[in-house]
Amino acid sequence: MPTLNTVLFISFLLFAVGVAGVLIRRNVLIVLMCVELMLNAANLNLIAFARHSGSPAGQAFALLVMGLAAAEVAIGLALVVALYRKKDTIQVDQINLLKG
Repeated sequence: MPTLNTVLFISFLLFAVGVAGVLIRRNVLIVLMCVELMLNAANLNLIAFARHSGSPAGQAFALLVMGLAAAEVAIGLALVVALYRKKDTIQVDQINLLKG
């Protein structure tokens, strides 16, 4: 049975990998996957604290975050497809649609 500190450390590592991926990578799909990693780290925190305190509120919030993540993936992939059709690339540094 892992302790709360162990779970929080694993969650921190997941979140750090997600932040590093968002900041370093240039492919939009990989950036979306890294955002999912960060959301999963938040879910891990919510469930760990809910288990530690004994209340089911953290688990309910984790389910809400999972629904948010599913919606984010659907909208994000739709945006990636639209960008690819318009610009023929999914590299973040080559997308300049908002520039005048």
